[in-house]
Amino acid sequence: MAAADPCAICLGDISRGQAVFATWRDVPAVGPAPAPAPPPHAYADDDPVAQAAVQAQVDGDQAPEVGEMALKTHCEFPAVARDASRDNFAVLVHARAPGAAAAGAEAEAPRAPLDLVTVLDVSGSMTGSKLALLKQAMRFVIDNLGPADRLSVVSFSHRADRRIRLARMSDDGKDSARHAVESLAAGGSTDIGSGLQVASEILAHRHYRNAVTGVILLSDGQDTCISHRDFAELVPLPFRAAANRPGPIHTFGFGSDHDAAVMHAVAEVTGGTFSFIENLAVIQDSFAQCIGGLLSVVVQDAHIAVECAHAHPGVRVREVKSGRYESRVDADGRAASERRFLLLVDVPTAGAAEDATQLVRMRCTYRDVATGRAADVAGDDAVVQRPAEVTDPQVSVEVERERVRLAADEEIAAARAAAERGAFAEAGTILRRQLYSVQRSLQSAPAGDPMLFALEEELEDLEECCDEEEEYERVGRARVLKGMSSHAQQRASYVLRTKSACKREREGAPQPYMTAAMESMLKKSQKSREKHPTSSPPPPPPEKRKRGSDNRSSSSSDEEEGEGSSSSSDDEEEVAEVA
Repeated sequence: MAAADPCAICLGDISRGQAVFATWRDVPAVGPAPAPAPPPHAYADDDPVAQAAVQAQVDGDQAPEVGEMALKTHCEFPAVARDASRDNFAVLVHARAPGAAAAGAEAEAPRAPLDLVTVLDVSGSMTGSKLALLKQAMRFVIDNLGPADRLSVVSFSHRADRRIRLARMSDDGKDSARHAVESLAAGGSTDIGSGLQVASEILAHRHYRNAVTGVILLSDGQDTCISHRDFAELVPLPFRAAANRPGPIHTFGFGSDHDAAVMHAVAEVTGGTFSFIENLAVIQDSFAQCIGGLLSVVVQDAHIAVECAHAHPGVRVREVKSGRYESRVDADGRAASERRFLLLVDVPTAGAAEDATQLVRMRCTYRDVATGRAADVAGDDAVVQRPAEVTDPQVSVEVERERVRLAADEEIAAARAAAERGAFAEAGTILRRQLYSVQRSLQSAPAGDPMLFALEEELEDLEECCDEEEEYERVGRARVLKGMSSHAQQRASYVLRTKSACKREREGAPQPYMTAAMESMLKKSQKSREKHPTSSPPPPPPEKRKRGSDNRSSSSSDEEEGEGSSSSSDDEEEVAEVA
């Protein structure tokens, strides 16, 4: 008899030539061993969001109201003769986000909690007073975040390090954040991309999400790790898609040696703003203005739909001039912020009995971030009167102001293009020509028009720093890019104010695009700096170099020396993250 073989079914012995048949109700599956579960991501350790913030989203019906979006229209002329037609007739759409609940009740007004990641340059050039001022600014940011807000701090030089997880700003959280900031030390080269990548991973792997997310990036130098000039490649992929972007990246160029082109490109790709901190002493003010906006977001996912009136088939929208927004108002509309869009419409002739022609109607859909509720509001229809005759037509002040602003924005971009190819005289000519145009508009505008005054001051300033190479390289490029960023987003971004602008501020004239919340936080910062000046005062801002001078400032060479001498010691530095 043959030796018994083990049976794979019953595990008994079976002789050769024999078989066993059996049935089972449950047969265990046989397959490859399961893959081990991936380890949790190193940054998936964020604090839970505040329960009160979650409850506000659930109990939207009980949340206090902050108002709704307002849409208004202004026609270029109030009337067009009945037998006349007009091509490219301008219609201004003015969108305003809800404001505070009531004057003097700012503390009680509902607001969305914030997830904020600050990405801070600590390369060798930040040694000394620069780092001291940065720490002072970060202490102000920490002090002004609420217990429902969350903050993570990332530092970068030749590598990036997360200094504190995304933590709620409770008393303990603020203590940890302050300790993380105080532990910052300068040294090494500059790798902006690594800092942004860490910020992206922190936001991508968080378990919880607050309603508003923002990133602040500050750098004072040139990125020494870029192998090409496609600056958009510095931006991690999640930030490039507008539909699912974690939030905007607001960039701050610190001093005259930073790479303005890189910082502007990062902000432009991500829907943020670029600010130029020319006077090192005001870094805290620039951060304050930014977080004043982030802490007052009341609207998200806002879209304006414009539709030609069906009653008149001859009406057609030819063009929409809306800067960077197209049909989207903004990913995060701040309280009382405003956006303006110019529609160019064809107006046909009217019938004999037609007294008015409806041009366009519009609606705005958005989400209230405090309650999570969707909203849908109708705007004013754009209607033009159609009398038999029109005598002495008066152009709309609002439409004319927007046309001048858009023209200035386009000419600033043209001047930048000329300067970048070395045609500095041409850049100066472009800016002077636009300056004269703004000044002519000021003569016919209502007295004290803040937007036109601000444009006049901006163009005067840019003309001075764009018509020669040395001054353009020192501050001109950064100032031009700051202006382009601000006008494209229709949002205030910080820059050293001119003497005339400071005078206008003292006289009470508002700054363009500045919301009440931003202005309030800015004033709070200014008072704080006066009360608690930094122990390491910065050098005074450099004076404009004389034409023909080719001497470099001593402060610039000192910073370059500091960066080179400290890089080796930074390689051995142990970076400790604060829990």
